[in-house]
Amino acid sequence: MSMNREMRFLPARLADRLRALRLAVRRPVRGTVQGRHRSSSMGASVEFAEYRPYAPGDPVQLLDWSVYARSDRYVIRRHREETNLRAWILLDVSESMDFRDGADERKFDHACRLAAALMFILVNQGDSAGLVPFNGRAGRRLGPASNFADLRPILETLEDLRPSGRTHFETAIRDAAALMPRRGLVLLLSDLLEQPDSISRGLHMLRHEGHELAVFHVLDPGELRLGGSGETEYRELETGRRLTADPDELRDRYSRAVRRHIDQVRRACSDAQSDYGLALTSAPLEAVLHARATRKMQARP
Repeated sequence: MSMNREMRFLPARLADRLRALRLAVRRPVRGTVQGRHRSSSMGASVEFAEYRPYAPGDPVQLLDWSVYARSDRYVIRRHREETNLRAWILLDVSESMDFRDGADERKFDHACRLAAALMFILVNQGDSAGLVPFNGRAGRRLGPASNFADLRPILETLEDLRPSGRTHFETAIRDAAALMPRRGLVLLLSDLLEQPDSISRGLHMLRHEGHELAVFHVLDPGELRLGGSGETEYRELETGRRLTADPDELRDRYSRAVRRHIDQVRRACSDAQSDYGLALTSAPLEAVLHARATRKMQARP
């Protein structure tokens, strides 16, 4: 991937390490250009559709060299049966993602790096990827990009995003579904600080639209336990509400409540036939990506 300047969330050294990774889907999806995923509705034979000009960033193995030999033109042969995957990254940009305690970076930065890496992997393998930021609503989409030239402005916009506002999961997912008219792969990156019932309804909404889902539950290790000692004031990021309490008295109950919430989210993902992975900000990014690439994310019973 050629960049005039270093991308904050996708530095060149990381991109080089990601080139060997691939993301697969569980079932066929419709597409419009040649790629790695087989269509369920185009018949058993590989039927030639048309040529299209080669674009910077397209995999060179897709070039039709026989056409180049005759006409000195770089073109890609498009087929009806072999189609590309269209994937969408749903990125939580609510204010709770601004939290950092037990790790070196905010949940938001970790999620952005994960989003950038996933989009790079998808484009690198010949698929397309887009980004839909959301908090209380999902008002816009970026992309999809099918080559590195189109991916660059998405990565630049990603660097300009700032966490703000409150989450309303169902409303945001309904908005996002309207922005993704073709079924494909949806990769959700969020701390999922919502009621499990709301999360479940949102995931089922996407499944009803025919999307395959993978959920990356982005949490800071500090959220798994209640820190502090003695009388301590806590502030809820999205509402600004404050609570003064003695963490020594609440620590065990807090830990049980967090574990219960994670279990409920995992169950909601399983019920919606979605992959689930806990993406702690302290975990190496490539370990999280490798778990998805090798289909070893959790919550598939």
